[in-house]
Amino acid sequence: MTDPQPQLSPDELRNWQLSIEEANRYNIFCHCRRCDREWIASDYVICNCGSQDVEYIACWQFPDD
Repeated sequence: MTDPQPQLSPDELRNWQLSIEEANRYNIFCHCRRCDREWIASDYVICNCGSQDVEYIACWQFPDD
């Protein structure tokens, strides 16, 4: 039985991983579960209210439309 989709070469995988890292840079949606504040950041930081209960979602996961 053959694999219907070819696997990535090591170079292709490395390029894909770098693309994901670049997409995440300065593009992390943050939502504080304590005070409900929302913001975009470039790192996984705590909320201004001091809460560490923050949800982080990479912005590239949101649709463009």
